[in-house]
Amino acid sequence: MLFNSIEFLVFFPLVTLLYFLVPKKLRWLHLLIASCIFYGAFIPSYLFILFGLICIDYSAGLFISHGKNKKAWLILSIIANLLLLGLFKYHDFFISNVNRLTGTDFILFHWILPIGLSFHTFQSMSYTIEVYRGKQKAITHPGYYALYVMFYPQLVAGPIERPQHLFPQLFHPKDFSSTNLLSGLRLMAWGFFKKVVVADRLAIYVDGTFNSSDHSGISSLLAILFFSFQIYADFSGYSDIAIGAAKCMGINLTLNFNRPYFSKNIGEFWQRWHISLSNWFRDYVYIPLGGNKVSKVKWVSNILVTFFLSGFWHGAGWTFITWGLLHAVYLIGYRLFFQNSGNPLPKYLSIILCFLAVTFAWTFFRANSMLQVADMLQSLFSWSEGGWQIVGIKFGNFTLALSFGFILLMLSIEAVVTPLMLEMNARKWADMTFLTALTVLIIFFGIFRNNSFIYFQF
Repeated sequence: MLFNSIEFLVFFPLVTLLYFLVPKKLRWLHLLIASCIFYGAFIPSYLFILFGLICIDYSAGLFISHGKNKKAWLILSIIANLLLLGLFKYHDFFISNVNRLTGTDFILFHWILPIGLSFHTFQSMSYTIEVYRGKQKAITHPGYYALYVMFYPQLVAGPIERPQHLFPQLFHPKDFSSTNLLSGLRLMAWGFFKKVVVADRLAIYVDGTFNSSDHSGISSLLAILFFSFQIYADFSGYSDIAIGAAKCMGINLTLNFNRPYFSKNIGEFWQRWHISLSNWFRDYVYIPLGGNKVSKVKWVSNILVTFFLSGFWHGAGWTFITWGLLHAVYLIGYRLFFQNSGNPLPKYLSIILCFLAVTFAWTFFRANSMLQVADMLQSLFSWSEGGWQIVGIKFGNFTLALSFGFILLMLSIEAVVTPLMLEMNARKWADMTFLTALTVLIIFFGIFRNNSFIYFQF
């Protein structure tokens, strides 16, 4: 079920209302059923895959907690998760590359990737790893564990929650709070604004340009720039809706974005962008490899491995791998040559340069193939004749101006309002004003096409 759908506009208030009406001891069951309905609205049969994953990791947690063959059970759990992910997401990538290199003709599965599978597996692995490390007690109640994996607001695109953070909130549900409700609705409205007003409007031009073979340097530049804001508004918009929906029920999810395009360097960017995933790779890949407490050569290797895996996590393609490795090169270059030399550049210039570097890398992320990347960059740097408009795309001067206007509005609000949002909870008139203004903008300027969120494909 998409957040930006009519079904969700009925589903969300009904689930939230019933959450506070059912006895507290049964709220886990209510949320679990609701989460099954939410996920089953996509492809119902894939619920069985999710249940299989839940059974494996729930059992592994119990066996690990018994203290015998702990490492073996952890490895078995991780292998099961990665095998499931590999079959659905990476099998065809590996086989197609083998066929291309060796001339063989092995069969491709062409399976439809279950929505949010990468998020499920990483959240499940967090649980077994934390149980193994002794930082989380094994959950004996299968229903609560299933809810940990399936909690509907963050089920398909995160944030990727740690068990220590989510379980206590599921075990001890809070009473209704008008403050939580208003705060949650405000966050949801802000997320919907970013999704349907900003991201989906920009998607019209971005998709049209990347899918066209006839584009100029100006149109390519504009499409790459627009995609940088599209993916941010789309993904952070999803996170805001998810966090807001949970907040309405008194459940606090992890902050996933913290104004990343205001970062002064690439290291700071990765502390602000998709924070739950960045922390996952930091804690379960980078630090176990040795982190930065190793030789310089080993540290470079650790960064390359971590970002290679991050890129590959996002998608089974060379474009995603290149995107990940490009960010590794950015980070290595920054820390080796600039981090310890101070920052001679003005703050605003550092922010602009970091944004341009990130935006250039997004070209690889968005393109369907390396050939398309080459085509886009060739047109970009050759600066062929032609305007910004793309044939067949209804994107006039007014829509262009509107798009830039909403981008600036989004950035301005995040620069000024977002740091104060928690303090605004005590001022309900400000919440109501903000919520009303966003609702008006969404109604009059939203693009209502039930466009899927970009990160659903991961």
